[in-house]
Amino acid sequence: MSDRLFAGTRKGLFHIERGDREWSIKKVDFLGDPVTMLLDDPRDGTLYASLTLGHFGVKLHRSQDNGATWTEVAVPVYPEGAVYAASQDEETGETKTKPASLDEIWALEPGGPNQPGWLWAGTIPGGLFLSKDHGDTWELVESLWNREERMGWFGGGKDRPGIHSICVDPRDSQHVTIGISCGGVWETYDAGETWDLIGEGLRAEYMPPNLQNSLNIQDAHRLSQCLSDPDKMWIQHHNGIFRSDNGAKNWSEMENVPPSSFGFAVCVHPQDGNTAWFVPGVKDECRVPVDSQLVVTRTRDFGETFEVLREGLPQNHCYDIVFRHGLDIDSSGNRLVMGSSTGGLWVTEDGGDSWSTVSNTLPQIYCVQFARQQSES
Repeated sequence: MSDRLFAGTRKGLFHIERGDREWSIKKVDFLGDPVTMLLDDPRDGTLYASLTLGHFGVKLHRSQDNGATWTEVAVPVYPEGAVYAASQDEETGETKTKPASLDEIWALEPGGPNQPGWLWAGTIPGGLFLSKDHGDTWELVESLWNREERMGWFGGGKDRPGIHSICVDPRDSQHVTIGISCGGVWETYDAGETWDLIGEGLRAEYMPPNLQNSLNIQDAHRLSQCLSDPDKMWIQHHNGIFRSDNGAKNWSEMENVPPSSFGFAVCVHPQDGNTAWFVPGVKDECRVPVDSQLVVTRTRDFGETFEVLREGLPQNHCYDIVFRHGLDIDSSGNRLVMGSSTGGLWVTEDGGDSWSTVSNTLPQIYCVQFARQQSES
C-alpha cells in the first residue's frame, strides 16, 4: 500500500501522509497557485507539477527529491501556424479556426519501463506531446495533430477540445490509448507514428441522431485500463458508463446504474479488471450528487451489478462533485483517494466499503495521486 499521496488544488500542491491511524497534510508546495496536473513517476520517483497561472500561462516543474526542491522545465509549445477548430459557420458550415496555444496540461503520464525519461502530455486544445528527456524538451505528435478528423473535435467540460486520458499498455510500451473530450478514443501501436480511431459501441445521446454513434465526437470523460489485464478498460462517458474487454476497440454500455450513470471519474482495480469505481452526479445540467448525498458506485462483476457505497461520506446537503482526475487507486487495489470540487478529500482502505475524511476545507481539488514508488509495499 502507499502511505503518501498528493492533491493538486486551486491553491497549491498538498503532500499528505498516513500516520499510525490517520492521514494528515505534511506540507504545501506552490501555495496560492493552481496545480492542475501532477505525476509521480513510478520509474524513478520524479515528481512533476503543472501550474495553470492564467496571465502567466502554463508552467511545469520537476522535483527529484520529493518536493524538497523544484526545477522549472519546458512546457509543450504548439508550432507556429498550428490552429484548432473553434466554431462552425451556421450558414455555410465552414469551420472557423483559431491559433493553437497551450491552455492547460490535462494529462501527464510516464512512458513504459523501457522508455526512461519518456513523458506523454495531453493538452488543451487537443495536442498530444512527447518528451524523451524528463520534460526538458517536448515535441507535438504531428501524426495525430495532422489527422483530418481532428478538425471535428470540440470542447466538452472545457471550452476547447482536450486530451485527458493516456493509457500506456504495460505489455507493450509502443501501444498507447488516449481519450479526448470531445474526440473519442484513439490508439497507436508504434509510439505515435500512426493512429487509429476506435471505440465501436460508444454512444452520445445528446448529439443529433445521425452523429450519435460517430467515433470522432464521443465525450469519454475518463478512460481507465487494468494494469494486470490491459484488455479490460472502462470509460466514464458523458452518456454513462461503458466497458471493454478487447482493449477499447468495442464497448458495451451499462444501463440502470444506481443512483446515476453520469459522472467524470473512474478507477479500475490494478489486479482485477472486473472491479471499477465511479462517482456519480445527477446529470450534465445539474452537477451535484444525487439527493445531495455523496456516494461511490462499485462493480465487482464487470458491470453486471453495481453497489452504492456511502459509509463515511457526507449524506446531507453535500454539493461536491469529483472531476476526471479526482479519483485514484494505489497498487494494492484497496486504498482509493477522492478529492472534490469544493475541497473535500476522502480515503478508503477497504476498497470503498468505508471512507474517512482527510479534510473538508481544502481549495478546489483538480487531481489526486498516490505516491507510486518508494513507500509502496
